[in-house]
Amino acid sequence: MSFSMYQASIPVFVRMFGNLSAILDKAAAFAEAKKIDPAVLISARLAVDMLPLSKQIQIASDAAKGAGARLTGSEVPSFADTETTFPELQARIARTVAFLQGLDAAQFDGCETREIVLKLAAGEVALKGDAYLLHFVLPNFYFHVTTAYAILRHNGLDLGKTDYLGTV
Repeated sequence: MSFSMYQASIPVFVRMFGNLSAILDKAAAFAEAKKIDPAVLISARLAVDMLPLSKQIQIASDAAKGAGARLTGSEVPSFADTETTFPELQARIARTVAFLQGLDAAQFDGCETREIVLKLAAGEVALKGDAYLLHFVLPNFYFHVTTAYAILRHNGLDLGKTDYLGTV
């Protein structure tokens, strides 16, 4: 059996969202134990010109659900980007995972050659499905998950590499 686009995407996204969800659980417990308003962590940034934690999670969600939809020729689910609490961010992750898990592996057959057209600030970009996933979506997804981790770690949450990677 050959390695599929489904295997390179959906299980990867679902696993990392599980790890991110566990990290958010730790962050909520940390905020409660330290008497920190959770909004402080949710709006935290690594630098003034970077997006806050909430937006990092929203963009990771958008990248994953967009990839699943575009690669299967499905409608991209639209989420409002209004999450301001840990429970709302957890719900966003859960909705994203539910969408991804609702996609069947067979829907990905042949998607590596499907043309994906993205409307970016710099204009439209057309990519074949494999380049879209490997060179655009996965790096973008990991960037935002990693940045969410780094924001919380920078703000004192006791996290390690195992929190990010999960258990193998």
